[in-house]
Amino acid sequence: MATLAWRGTAYAGWQLQSNALAIQEVMERAVGAMCGLNESIPVAATGRTDAGVHAEMQIVGFQLPVDREPHQVVSGINHHTPEDISCLDAKMMPDNFSPRGWTHSKLYRYRILNRNPQCPFRGAFVWHLKLPLDVEAMSEAIVDLVGQHDFSSFRSAGCSAEGTVRTIRGARLESTGDGEIVFEFEGHGFLRHQVRIMVGTLVEIGLGKRCASDIQGIIHARDRAAAGQTAPAKGLTLVSVQMGDGPRRSGRREA
Repeated sequence: MATLAWRGTAYAGWQLQSNALAIQEVMERAVGAMCGLNESIPVAATGRTDAGVHAEMQIVGFQLPVDREPHQVVSGINHHTPEDISCLDAKMMPDNFSPRGWTHSKLYRYRILNRNPQCPFRGAFVWHLKLPLDVEAMSEAIVDLVGQHDFSSFRSAGCSAEGTVRTIRGARLESTGDGEIVFEFEGHGFLRHQVRIMVGTLVEIGLGKRCASDIQGIIHARDRAAAGQTAPAKGLTLVSVQMGDGPRRSGRREA
């Protein structure tokens, strides 16, 4: 098992793509090279991330054909990856380890820079909105996203998940003193673009285009057309992944 962090700007997300460079492709090449091979070694993650999305912590798993100590894995991966992908840690796991199957929860953060001037240091990591947002209205609305719901209204076209019921264990937003509004969502799994659509919908509430009480109706509609816009990928970061000590025992599998 290895813990990764990356800046997603240059990549087409985690999953392998036939026509674009994905982080998984870079990692599989790096793990193969670390083992002295001229071929890739399969690497699995706790789940997909969209093109342009960042990660402060992602858990991946792979089986090595040669013996390597954890510190050798860390240094070897970092030697064979570009500076926008970093291996933070590594450790041995049981043979039945599955990053997706052992995931307990994930925390995503979305950052909005809500002021007129841009920031040259944060531009690649925030959605810049000049019009003022009503933080109080968005704070009232975000509460209705917490809990187990059918989030069909908050998934994009092309989502391959078999089920649309997901559980949001926690959701909050905070207005910082330097012009940022930060949203955080915690849950076991999320549908494709779910966090970005939830943020886009909350932004429309913050702009006065919707009412804070609209969230419940959007959920009940089970229709993507009922929700708001999809927020840009660059503002989203996978902050942390909490792993269990074995496979999940839940009957419902969430991506």
